[in-house]
Amino acid sequence: MIDQVFEFVQNHPLLVGAFLLVLIAWIIYETRSASTNALTATQATQLINREDAVVLDIRESKDFKTGHIAGARNIPQSNLDSRMNELDKVKAQPIIVVCKHGQSSGAAQAKLAKAGFERAYKLRGGMAQWQGDGLPVVKK
Repeated sequence: MIDQVFEFVQNHPLLVGAFLLVLIAWIIYETRSASTNALTATQATQLINREDAVVLDIRESKDFKTGHIAGARNIPQSNLDSRMNELDKVKAQPIIVVCKHGQSSGAAQAKLAKAGFERAYKLRGGMAQWQGDGLPVVKK
């Protein structure tokens, strides 16, 4: 098996080189985007308690009802563009965007930043991480 890998590398150096470049670029992109405006659950809790941050849950309504952060507002990601004006009153406050696993909150956070919300953050790991850390959720 390992002999076949070495043979492939020897026979296709350009293909292997291109793969390695793409892999390195992807890793760099992921590490940079993961740390950009991302908060841990502890940092989010501190921001909520100290600066009255607004929690924006972008999951669908049925997921939101199964458990969410206390005081969170639910605007599904699919409706964010049309309902962004609901957040105008809290534009000066920090906003923490929460999704299910922390993967789609980055796009919503970028939309908010582009719309003039200077202190928009995303919750790293989403609700899965929040619940995994044993932090409280509200069910309504």
